[in-house]
Amino acid sequence: MTGKPSWIRDVRRGPRPAAHLIFFPHAGGSASYYRPFAAHLDDRFDVSAIQYPGRQDRWNDPFVTSVEGLADEVVARLSPGDTTPLVLFGHSMGACVAFETARRLADLGRPAPRRLVVSGRRAPSMPREEYLHLGTDEQLLAEVAGLAGTDSQLLGDPEIVRMILPAVRNDYRAVELYRPPADSVLDIPLLCLNGDADPRVTREEATAWKAHTVAGFHEETFTGGHFYLADHTAAVCRSVERFTFGQ
Repeated sequence: MTGKPSWIRDVRRGPRPAAHLIFFPHAGGSASYYRPFAAHLDDRFDVSAIQYPGRQDRWNDPFVTSVEGLADEVVARLSPGDTTPLVLFGHSMGACVAFETARRLADLGRPAPRRLVVSGRRAPSMPREEYLHLGTDEQLLAEVAGLAGTDSQLLGDPEIVRMILPAVRNDYRAVELYRPPADSVLDIPLLCLNGDADPRVTREEATAWKAHTVAGFHEETFTGGHFYLADHTAAVCRSVERFTFGQ
């Protein structure tokens, strides 16, 4: 691993954390998107974010082409000897990767995450047939621009678009082809967060996450679209704190 960019990027580490919160980015997203969240989070959290290959300082690293493969890579880098309780937070595609990571930890007999937070993503039991990853560059960029998760100035720069588009297409392919068992269930409390005007997730599709846990299920809705969390960062962090620590 020496000299190679890491998968898990530490945003903040403390001497005696009560929990380790790990953010899993959306399709086309990077770990840096979640750095601002640390300023709003309780000091009891260690905070990290996953950096998928094919972006920022990992431009030259080969893509991982499936959600399951991404989860495998993350699990391989989580130290079995670290006893700090994990809280996994995944937004959009990241919700799928976080869910699969939790499944794998349970299958391996490793300590299960203390909490799972899924955001802006329909439940695994609510699949759709989607093929944006097979569309033209223009169609894919129009989808990304419409979700308002990427600075419009960046999308207007041809050089930047040339650099980010392969990662975006790969991520869309991974999540659109993701087909977990519809009856996959975790024994982990689950918090589902969504925007009330998200064009990608209906209320029914979000609430269906309840079928994927035999522990507690909570749901919260915020005003806004697919990237509602950009406008409600502090409130989202408060929700995660309450869900984790019961306050």
